[in-house]
Amino acid sequence: MKATADAITLSLDSLWILIAAILVIFMQAGFAFLESGSLRSKNAGHITGKQIITLAISSIAFWAFGYGIAFGKGNDFVGTSSFFLSGVPSGHDSIFFLFQLAFAAVSLAIAWGGFAERAKLSVYFIFGTLFVIFIYPVVGHWVWGGGWLSKLGMQDFAGSTVVHLQGATAALVATLLLGKRIGKFKDGKPVAIPAHNIPFVFLGTFILWLGWFGFNAGSTVSTGAVTEGYGQFFGYVALTTNLAAAGGALGALFTAMILSKKADIGAMCNGVLAALVAITASCAFVEPWAAIVIGAFAGAFTYWTSIFFEAKGLDDPIYAFSVHGISGIIGTLSTGFFAAPELVKVAGVGKPGLFYGGGFYQLGVQTLGVAAAFVFVLVASFVILGIMKATMGLRVSREAEIAGLDISEHGAYGYGEMDAEAVAAAEAK
Repeated sequence: MKATADAITLSLDSLWILIAAILVIFMQAGFAFLESGSLRSKNAGHITGKQIITLAISSIAFWAFGYGIAFGKGNDFVGTSSFFLSGVPSGHDSIFFLFQLAFAAVSLAIAWGGFAERAKLSVYFIFGTLFVIFIYPVVGHWVWGGGWLSKLGMQDFAGSTVVHLQGATAALVATLLLGKRIGKFKDGKPVAIPAHNIPFVFLGTFILWLGWFGFNAGSTVSTGAVTEGYGQFFGYVALTTNLAAAGGALGALFTAMILSKKADIGAMCNGVLAALVAITASCAFVEPWAAIVIGAFAGAFTYWTSIFFEAKGLDDPIYAFSVHGISGIIGTLSTGFFAAPELVKVAGVGKPGLFYGGGFYQLGVQTLGVAAAFVFVLVASFVILGIMKATMGLRVSREAEIAGLDISEHGAYGYGEMDAEAVAAAEAK
């Protein structure tokens, strides 16, 4: 009887992880709509095609080496087994691999935000492969694979640091090494480059919001755990995720209305994403009221930092570092304040936060984890991209950038009417 019950539980858990993995993989469509809509139409096809490349590269690189480095048996710093999934049986473990692969692909998709509208297509293949093999899984092992941060009790339930801060830090390095887009700054001041398709921005945001239920609730990897007073654990995680997103939307919108005197739709969408990034670490550890506070603060602060960094000359086309980096830091640190004892007990990681009598230990661990991940990814990305810049170059030519990456890299614009306009202009000469 017990064997039958265990088999049913395993089947339900496997089904839930598979559904969650599909939701996270579908987030690539969200990134495609969000980024293409946020940027100029002459690069829309390039941006959407890039997401296919992201998933393809991640699938092969993570299968070959990334999964083994992140989750294989090894030491406190890297895994040294399970390469090419050697020793990983089919069934439940293969589904877990698919779920973790989806996370790696999301982190790489975030990194591409810093490359947008000016990077060579070849850069995606080389840096993407190296990121998934040598950068992402190392921090993943530290936190989730039994590494040194895991042993200290770092709380990063679904990846505010492992997924989002890593991708955002790589995006920051790319932004610095690639330089500003042509026409973005005039006399040292930023020039607005309006989103060409706001409905796409909304659709991308909504897809990502939906996908985040797989991202966070799926990270319970179980349908059976129950929290006293909170119900099914995966359902509770979904609740805090949604409440944070709602808080982020309103926090960013009200901040935009105060600072710019406009109800900025793009800011509201980024507020949702910032909140979701922040709650990713803390969704299993905090109470509902705290989730709203974390989400609202992340949404509001991200809007301010995006303006601040741009004013300082940083051309981050979709504000990847603000949305995923700053909010990733906020979310990771938040458990050091808000982690509730009962939820920490169920999650089985770390200690309660400062506001629940847990002292400064957990906040110290969270701060150390953020700092270690940021420095590692910053240095590794600078080394890899620096070598690539010196040898093959990172940026397309001035002519290619002005024409748009759709036509210069792929031979056709994403919007057919732009091809017709180009032909008509050429015939008129």
